[in-house]
Amino acid sequence: MPQPSYPAKPRPGDRVAVVSPSAGLPAIFPEVYELGLRRLRDELGLEPVEYPTTRVLGAHPADRARDLVAAFADPSITAVLATVGGDDQITVIPHLDDAVLRANPKPFFGYSDNTNLLNHLFGLGVVSYHGGSVLVHLGRGGAPHPVSLDSLRAALFTSGWHELTAPAEWTDEPGDWRDPAYLGTEPTMFPAEGWRWSGPATVVEAPLWGGNLEILHWLLAAGRVGPNADYAGCVLAIETSEEMPPDTEVYRILRNMGERGLLAGFSAVLVGRAKAWNHPRPLAAAEKRAYAEAQRAAVARALHEYAPDAIVVYDLDIGHTDPQQILPYGGTVRVDAADRRISVRY
Repeated sequence: MPQPSYPAKPRPGDRVAVVSPSAGLPAIFPEVYELGLRRLRDELGLEPVEYPTTRVLGAHPADRARDLVAAFADPSITAVLATVGGDDQITVIPHLDDAVLRANPKPFFGYSDNTNLLNHLFGLGVVSYHGGSVLVHLGRGGAPHPVSLDSLRAALFTSGWHELTAPAEWTDEPGDWRDPAYLGTEPTMFPAEGWRWSGPATVVEAPLWGGNLEILHWLLAAGRVGPNADYAGCVLAIETSEEMPPDTEVYRILRNMGERGLLAGFSAVLVGRAKAWNHPRPLAAAEKRAYAEAQRAAVARALHEYAPDAIVVYDLDIGHTDPQQILPYGGTVRVDAADRRISVRY
């Protein structure tokens, strides 16, 4: 399969679609959503355009697909941003009009359940962007994190190489959207320990594929992942969600990918920092460390067994933790294990 091509980028002042192809959480948290929209206008200079299901909870998959297709088809729209993730976007994908998406490629931004659409666009030959959320990142309490905002701005408006750097702080303990004080309160941040590297001290430059690990497992079960040859030589990016899958499940998902022959084809693997805290499951500091260590060990075990020659980098800020850095999905990534540097071509 040929490497996907980059769609044209928006410019400040452009109209961009804001859609809810997964959960319509703006219906439940309108204040957080409106804060995200204001920052989209004020911080990024873009004019958000909503669609009929953007603020609808439980919209039919066909209706959500219709909004996505309309956003891509509209010549006045220059990018498409997801409000948030969810858990049923897999039911939306069959309703899409692929001919329209191919004929009108646009940058799409989303992560988590939006892995469904990122993977679908990859198959259509369109580069998209893993990361960004109107609710989570632009609607962050207090202010957007500078690392998240800088990465989103670069991915939206630039087309060259952008070097990722390990932030000095991070958190997986976001504020509660139900708390009246949320909008004015920044989350508690913790010192970051930096990335962890393993594998050969070589340089890999290749297209990126992957996303949320749980969603990738669903896509494989549903037959939505192409033949192994389509991903051979790619850089794999994986991260886990706020559902906090146990390390045994993380290992088994990767083992299944290995038994299929998929893992052996990846030249490098970027592993997101594990989210080890959630409002329904607020682990203590020692429990969080144990969870993250067990997840790293599970990933390392599977990669040692099925992709022993791959460069592996752990604890990147590319998923459900804060801040978040954007990855070009289908776009080019350079992983330099000799100098321990990672660059992405936005």
